[in-house]
Amino acid sequence: MSDTNKFLLLGLLILCGWLVMQLSSVLTPFFIAALLAYLGDPLVDKLEKYRMSRTLAVCAVFGMFLLTALILLLIFIPMLSAQLVSLFEKLPNYLDRLQSSMELILQRVGLSSDVFNFNTVKTALQDYWSEAGKIATDLMGYMSRSGLAILQWLTNLVLIPVLTFYLLRDWDDIVAKFRELLPRNKAEKITQITIECDDMLAGFLRGQLMVMLALAIIYSIGLTFIGLDLALLLGVIAGIVSFVPYLGLVVGITLAGLAAYLQFQEWLPVLMVVLVFSFAQAIEGMFLTPRFVGERIGLHPVAVIFAVMAGGTLFGFVGVLLALPVAAVVMVLLRHGHERYLNSHLYS
Repeated sequence: MSDTNKFLLLGLLILCGWLVMQLSSVLTPFFIAALLAYLGDPLVDKLEKYRMSRTLAVCAVFGMFLLTALILLLIFIPMLSAQLVSLFEKLPNYLDRLQSSMELILQRVGLSSDVFNFNTVKTALQDYWSEAGKIATDLMGYMSRSGLAILQWLTNLVLIPVLTFYLLRDWDDIVAKFRELLPRNKAEKITQITIECDDMLAGFLRGQLMVMLALAIIYSIGLTFIGLDLALLLGVIAGIVSFVPYLGLVVGITLAGLAAYLQFQEWLPVLMVVLVFSFAQAIEGMFLTPRFVGERIGLHPVAVIFAVMAGGTLFGFVGVLLALPVAAVVMVLLRHGHERYLNSHLYS
């Protein structure tokens, strides 16, 4: 590649980044639809192997997406919101119980009980809750007064399913068209890099997300059997952070164990919490990770965290959606660059 072509490619990348920044609000439904189509395409391909037509397979997968969205909107999100509200309502009482327990422990070891005073924390939480309620009220008032905001929200609500359906139906054709546009002398190498990027991205999106979902379900069901009031909320939190190895286990046991002790004032429920998370960890190691992730090398957790934070800072919500695909491409390019460096005269 000549220097002129390199500068043209660099200018094109800068122009694309600028366009993404300027059109972020318009591009958001397109990127969400593309992400859903990417996740659903392997399911459609599997259904086609059972002699289903592409359109019928797309309708089946699309119906599954719609059913999942309805379950989230009508059942899961209201339950999660109710537990979140319940947490803020009970938090001052929980802090009082925690302070009493800490005072007893400090008295036994001969320390002053003034070391732990949660009154400041309670006051700050009450102020924060009041301020959050005021902001939510103002936001709802603005939304009700702004017809343009409501129209844009409704447009995205309708546009995303429509775009997802068409992208899912024509996904293989779109990929084939892009391959035809590749320079013939570079097509094989670019295709190889693209396949590696897809394997890495699929290892996280289609693999790790399934593991996170399964763990969140196991955690929530187990904590519900224990009788924990915040079972769903804590299970979801532990499932979300489980993309970092052992972080979901540590965070889940810490938060759920503390919640169990504050709710029941006994150590037996805390032991049951540890058993629930230990059981889930064993299921993950023996079945979930080998089944959904396998031997594929996904994105490193540190790379995922940095990519999402950097993308959100630079490009907002669109940047969050673009973060993982871009990170996958960068990681593969760095791997190939590392191999070329090791084989170069500079290294030797």
